Amino acid sequence: MDIKQIQGAIEAILFAGGDPVAADRIAAVLGLELSTAEKIMGDLADRFNGSHGGLCIRSLDGRWQMCTRPEYAEYVRSALDQRRNMPLSQAALEVLAVVAYNQPVTKAFVEQVRGVDCSGVLGSLVSKGLVEERGRLELPGRPLLYGTTPDFLRCLNISSLSELPPLKREDAAEESPAEDAG
Repeated sequence: MDIKQIQGAIEAILFAGGDPVAADRIAAVLGLELSTAEKIMGDLADRFNGSHGGLCIRSLDGRWQMCTRPEYAEYVRSALDQRRNMPLSQAALEVLAVVAYNQPVTKAFVEQVRGVDCSGVLGSLVSKGLVEERGRLELPGRPLLYGTTPDFLRCLNISSLSELPPLKREDAAEESPAEDAG
């Protein structure tokens, strides 16, 4: 297969897949080394993302996805009669932040951080596809572990969790006034 055929095959896989597809899966299917497949997908993404078309290709933590450009979202929603997603509540944003920065986490951990029951909020985030179950902790009761999804990355327009902004440390803020006094 020449490079044009490989690019065409990758476009077809990403288009038909809908959900993000793992880079190693694409490489295996096409009989390529992972590094070669990632280079080709990166070049393909640059081509799509640099044009003024309605589609773009995103890398989402080792997975690749073809999706519509955000600036055309209203047209897509209208044409497909999709209702606009409701913004997340403050509680949902807080739970999402706890999960994103500490994953994998249990519901009990999130509740300990927030100080309130989070069952409903976690269920809502799971149903929206922003958080997913990641197995069970090897403790009595085998509590579920939660982590973020590729949809979470896509909604934040980031490729991996390493792009999340750093957390502000409260103890550093508490030290500042003491330094000013001395």
